[in-house]
This record gives sequence, C-alpha cells and structure tokens, in this order.
Amino acid sequence: MPHSLPLPKAASPDSSATLAASDALEPSMPSVLFVDQSGQLGGAEFALLELAGSCVARSEVVLLAEGPFRVRLEALGARVEVLSDAHVSGVVRQASVLNCLRVVPGILRQVRAIAARARAFDVLFLNTQKALVLGALGKPLHRRPVIWYQHDILTREHFGRVQLSVVKWLVRVAVDQVIANSHASARSLAALTGIDVETVPVVYNGIDASTFNLTDGSDIAALRRRLGLPERAWLAGLFGRLAPWKGQHVALDALTRLPDAHLVLVGAPLFGEDAYAQRLREQAAKSGIADRVHFAGFQDDVPAWMKAMDVILHTSTEPEPFGRVIVEGMAAARPVIAAAAGGVIEIVRHGENGWLVKPGDATALADAVDALRADPALARRLAQQAQTDARTEFSVDRYVRRMTQAIEKAAR
Repeated sequence: MPHSLPLPKAASPDSSATLAASDALEPSMPSVLFVDQSGQLGGAEFALLELAGSCVARSEVVLLAEGPFRVRLEALGARVEVLSDAHVSGVVRQASVLNCLRVVPGILRQVRAIAARARAFDVLFLNTQKALVLGALGKPLHRRPVIWYQHDILTREHFGRVQLSVVKWLVRVAVDQVIANSHASARSLAALTGIDVETVPVVYNGIDASTFNLTDGSDIAALRRRLGLPERAWLAGLFGRLAPWKGQHVALDALTRLPDAHLVLVGAPLFGEDAYAQRLREQAAKSGIADRVHFAGFQDDVPAWMKAMDVILHTSTEPEPFGRVIVEGMAAARPVIAAAAGGVIEIVRHGENGWLVKPGDATALADAVDALRADPALARRLAQQAQTDARTEFSVDRYVRRMTQAIEKAAR
C-alpha cells in the first residue's frame, strides 16, 4: 500500500525506541542480508522497514529498484545497495514463458550479484516474490540459509501460471524457512506446494502505534483545516494505492447511497494503474459525487489523515493477504469497516473491534457506514477496542521478536 508514516528523526520518541530495540536484539542476532524488489513503499516494504531498523549494525538491504523506500531505510541507519536491471524490473505477475526467457541474462546478472553479497552474511532474508526468485536461485553460489517472508495469497487470481510454478519449485528445493504474514497466506502456500501448513510460522506485520500519538486528534476541525479537508462534513477515508482490486470504485458506488457523506482517497497509482485512477475520477463525475470525493494522492503523514476521518474503509475485492491499513486505522482509534476475506478476518472481529462486509458489495458497505453513523456509541466502542488490539496484537515489538526468533532458528 503506497502510504507511509513520518520519517524517523534523531530525537523523536519512535526513533529512540527503534535504537533501543536494535541494541537489545543485536548481540545474538545473526548477520542478515535483506532483499526487496521495490523502491516504492508498500505493505511488504513497511514490514521490512521495522525489521531492518531493529538490526542496522548487523544487516544490509539490497533493493532491486530505486525509490523512496531507500530514503526511509537510510534514515534508520540501514546500509542500502541498489541492484537494478530495467529488463528484470519489467517482468510482471502474469508474465508469459517467452517474456521470462527474454530477461534470463538480466536475471543471471542479478542472481550472481545478490549471491556475491549474501556470502558476507549469515542469513539471506527475501522479502518479496521477485527477491525470492533472484535470491533462492543463487543458493548454490552463496550457500546461506534462505528465509522468505510471504506477503501474498498465491492464487491464479493474482499470479500467472509460470510465476506460481517457479515459486512452488523454489520453496521446495531452495528455501529453508517460509514465514507467512497471515494464516490465509500460509494456507495458499500449502495448497500450492503441498507442504504442511503447520511448518509455516505466521508473523503478523507490526505497527508502531506510538506514531499515532504524535497527532492531536481532539480538535478535528482544526486538523481538517490544516489538511485542506471540509471541517464539518462526515468523512470516510480509504487508504492505499489506487488499484482495481483495492476496490476504490466500490467505495464510490457506496457513496452514491450516502447523500451527505464525503470520501477521501489517500494513495496513488503505482504499478501502471494510472488508467484506473482516471476511471475513478470519471466515475465520480458521472455519478454526480465529484464534489464529495477528495483525491488526496500520496500523503506522508498518514496518522494525521486517519485521525481526521470519521470512519476508515477497506474495500478490497480480492482476499487481502494481511491488511496493514486496517491495523493502522485501528491504531488511529477510528472505527474500521473492512471487506471480510483473507487475512482481514484474522484482524477484525465483527461487532467487537470493527465491522465486516461482503467484498465488492457497495450496498452492504453503505449500510455499514449508515449503521455506525447512526450509532456513535457503537462506533466509539469499536474504535476503543480496535486501538487496544492494535497496540497489543500487532505491536512492532511483538513482530520484531518473532521475526528475530525465526531468523536465529534458520541461522542454526
């Protein structure tokens, strides 16, 4: 998801916490080479940001593309090397066999380059699917334990047949430990590869809830004024990259059934999805709701934007592997309405810490918004429990501790 938390500062509370965690973990922590395919800031990258930031003295991060992710890592003190190849970067999830064969020379160059770096570390930690391919293929060269952090639900709805076949083979022959970001992701891996799902530990992403304390949300009118949002409107916020499967069009459809509400879309198209972003604007205009839809684009201070909302929406039409933005909304102490599929149902308990609706159902989404709007006491109760859960079940400390244990086990 293409949004981010504020850059860490040398004297900030969250920066001190990161350094304290680093000091506590590093004496027993093996040295780790992390590899990620993206220079952009998505859910997988935020997960790696927290982990790499906890062991900066004994790790290095290899990125396969330039981008703002590098800036965030370096702000935490991480060493970063970019090994980019334009041809390999162009391989997409639904790539054909012919397209894959065309980039073989570039793939081999990156495999060798990653293997050369990996030999200087105890463990190779691969954070994305492209990183899995390039890092695991080089195992005969680097001979280091390989960990893959699986962030995706592995189905034909999201990935091409060739890519799934490659993942299946690599997991069986070259990966020492897979860690999944949800039970939904782990089950999809078991279905694809035939491995025992019990051998795949699930480690949920960690959210630094302390960053949400830095924004005072008690005066919402003043906060909205600072952000350029309507002060007295009832605002529903939808956060994440603009992409068809993220379902922003469903939220627009629901808005036509909510005459007085406004929708704030925080995020931008990332991976060739500009046409979808344009279709959203056209949909808003055609539906007569353009004056109630606010395209905020990429925003750095997500806690402030979330606290300016009355409700946080999640509208993915396909099963979400985890749902980081949902936990962030919970940490912001705002009621969350989410699409009930995939890892989401491991986070949200309907009527207890959030509200679940059928994916892709605009009518159900509108009804849920109406229900919470009509019952402020219910909305407050959901938000309070959600905030508690975000701070306990999905804390950074818990995430880093479990990941560190998995890395130490793989190194042994």
